[in-house]
Amino acid sequence: MNSLDWAVLIGYFGVMVAIGVWSHKRVDNVSDFFTAGGKMPWWLSGISHHMSGYSAVMFTGYAGIAYTYGVTSFVTWSFPIALGIAIGSRLFAPRINRLRSRLHVASPLEYLKDRYDLPTQQALAWSGMLLKIVDVGAKWAAIATLLSVFTGVTLNQGILITGAITAMYCTIGGLWADALTELGQFVIQLLAGVSMFVAVVLKLGDRDIGFLDAWNQPALHGHGKPLVGPYGTVFLLAFLFIKLFEYNGGMLNQAQRYMATGSAYAAERGARLSAVLWLVWPVVLFFPMWMSPLLVHARKPDGSDSYGLMTEQLLPHGLLGLVVVGFFSHTMAMCSSDANAIAAVFTRDVAPVLSSRARAWGQRSGLIAARVTTVVFLALSMAVATQVNSPAFKDIITVVIKWVAGLMGPIAIPMMLGLLRPFRRSGPTAALTGWAAGLLAFWLVNYPISWSVSGGVSLQYQVSVPLAVSLVLYIVIGYVRPEDTPERLAVIEKVNTDGDAVTAVPVPASAGDDVVGAP
Repeated sequence: MNSLDWAVLIGYFGVMVAIGVWSHKRVDNVSDFFTAGGKMPWWLSGISHHMSGYSAVMFTGYAGIAYTYGVTSFVTWSFPIALGIAIGSRLFAPRINRLRSRLHVASPLEYLKDRYDLPTQQALAWSGMLLKIVDVGAKWAAIATLLSVFTGVTLNQGILITGAITAMYCTIGGLWADALTELGQFVIQLLAGVSMFVAVVLKLGDRDIGFLDAWNQPALHGHGKPLVGPYGTVFLLAFLFIKLFEYNGGMLNQAQRYMATGSAYAAERGARLSAVLWLVWPVVLFFPMWMSPLLVHARKPDGSDSYGLMTEQLLPHGLLGLVVVGFFSHTMAMCSSDANAIAAVFTRDVAPVLSSRARAWGQRSGLIAARVTTVVFLALSMAVATQVNSPAFKDIITVVIKWVAGLMGPIAIPMMLGLLRPFRRSGPTAALTGWAAGLLAFWLVNYPISWSVSGGVSLQYQVSVPLAVSLVLYIVIGYVRPEDTPERLAVIEKVNTDGDAVTAVPVPASAGDDVVGAP
């Protein structure tokens, strides 16, 4: 990078902070900070939802998968995300919006106290927060890895730079700042992605390699197969199920985008826009990664530095800086939205249980607590980021795929399925048992069992078994021991109907009668 690239990068940071300062004027209370007061347009919600699902892991971990295996990086990642969001646009988005509009909550987990009970809410809140710290830590490590390729700064210096800038704007402006910066980041990503796509096509042309002929090159042998290596059919199906929960609210930050719109229908439209973007745009981003074996030789065994090396070789200064900004935009979008979501969970769900003073917070004190919590969460995730490549966590992609995908299911299943009428029988016993058993299954499959199996348990089972265990127990226990009290059924009906709709609340199965009402 030269002075022009640095100017582009510094200018980007300046704009992000300026947006945060401007958004500060729109944040008057906790609802504004966490859910934009329910005033976000559907198209901004959709773009923000889309952008908050990216990070620099795509340009490191998934670039390594693309470098090594080819198109399976799209087939087993962005395609199931697009499909999962499309399904969730009808199944989850309207119901999550009604959490704010009908139950008047500011945190995606706030409703769990009434849907189940306080212990269930606290178990999911604490485990969700801890998982998010690890997840965001991997994202900081990913962007710092890329920054080191271009600038030579150390991993820890890169983590500090990106974390500090993100803390400035998202702490000042809340969800409005997150969404508006994500809109700007989407434009930057569009310019950077197209620039890289064109540069790769021109470079292949210089070597007399056609757009389609590239797949016949020896270096790309087998790279056109949709399912290959550890990314087989079981992995794809498990990932689709995981992403159905994760990207529709199971990891909390996307749920806030649904809650921020003015109506259930607006949330549904925003989700559909996000699904279309996930289906189309990643193809443009992935194409250079698929072609990378023809253009560069990765220095790292997992190929995670291939995209950075290719960018450095192909783009002129100025455009190089723009692509680096694109890397930052991905990670900062996801991490800032995660920070806002976790701050909501802590200040609305956890702190009032821990402290009587927190239960008495007014609008001003609650807003101050939200901002302080955001900073603390970012600091903790940055500390974890310095340990991502340690023996405990291994590499970046291991953290993101194995830890996050494997642990997300047990946390998300009670939260997401608890919104739906067909699962109204499942109460706190089903939720807590499924959650605990899923976490135990993750530990058993990934460690004691994996240690005893030659070559270890394959990745597809590491991520799918915990979710399957949680799901089966959640459903079975709900039917064996129904806990659908009138109060819990009333909560479910509120999130399944709009304010002017009138429906009969089903009779609890636990009362000994048949359950009434269509799912």
